[in-house]
Amino acid sequence: MRAITTAPLLLATLALLVSCGPLVQIGGNDAPPAMLLTLRATATPVATAPATTPVTVMVLPPAAAGALQTLRLPVTVGDVELQYLVGATWSEQPNRLFRRVLADTIVARGLIVIDPRGPSPRADMTLSGTLADFGLDVRVLGNPHVNVRYDAVLNSSTGTLIAARRFDASAPVADKSPAVVGAALNDAANRVAGDVSDWVAQAKN
Repeated sequence: MRAITTAPLLLATLALLVSCGPLVQIGGNDAPPAMLLTLRATATPVATAPATTPVTVMVLPPAAAGALQTLRLPVTVGDVELQYLVGATWSEQPNRLFRRVLADTIVARGLIVIDPRGPSPRADMTLSGTLADFGLDVRVLGNPHVNVRYDAVLNSSTGTLIAARRFDASAPVADKSPAVVGAALNDAANRVAGDVSDWVAQAKN
């Protein structure tokens, strides 16, 4: 019997794969963005009397509207038209960035926030919701502005609905550059987070 030599066949297969280009592309060919946008909480801690039994709140990342399930920044240009702002890239999806602003603001309000990612005791309340709007609106000529809309739901430790409410904030922008729009969204996000934290603090009483 003759031994079958597989080396020529293997070399031919490899040559064919190389000619077709890489099967898996690591990192992509796009140049990295010049900058990444993020959100920062601006709330300062409020002096409150220590509670006998501290109230704990679990803050879940909000669900995100379809246009926000990306690192890009949506621009409303018409009643049924959306674009994305050129050069604007978030460091994370905006619903996760907004969750951190919410959590930091609630902590500054004097409550204890439980991280849902790790093992932890059951919280007294759970804050969830939907980030329905988080972008730039240029539909009105001469009045570009950003909008933040959060539909919040607050449940007890047993899952019973405590309250639900919509929170809105807007802020004007001087121009449509990513840095200016990002700063305006940070301002509006912090105002929404402040209203939410006051609402949660009232609900615990």
